[in-house]
Amino acid sequence: MSEDRTIVSADGAPEAIGPYSHAVAAAGLLFCSGQVPLDSESGEMQGDTPAEQATKCLQNLRAVCEEAGTSLARAVRLTIFTTQLDQFAEINEAYAEFFDEDPPARAAVGVAALPKGALVEMDAVVLL
Repeated sequence: MSEDRTIVSADGAPEAIGPYSHAVAAAGLLFCSGQVPLDSESGEMQGDTPAEQATKCLQNLRAVCEEAGTSLARAVRLTIFTTQLDQFAEINEAYAEFFDEDPPARAAVGVAALPKGALVEMDAVVLL
């Protein structure tokens, strides 16, 4: 591991399902890997609707941020990937619960499929 970057592994987030880290801290930023709505203890998918899954993704991202000593409220950029772009208003409502004031920049991308059959995945860039 380089002095210029620090790997973050969060107990409160589900184990990575591939060869990647929960996040990497570098240059004053935390680059969070995509989180799908898996439970951190059971590893099982959580939520039946896009909104429920969006909430779990954000909870997982929050756990990664807290492990790194920062807060999801300090996010500067999030990306939302969803197989249910036609239900984006529902995802937006769940998202707004986490970012009611001064929300970060964001992109939303409709995709054909996500890992583990998830409906939603989110990644983030957060200030340390």
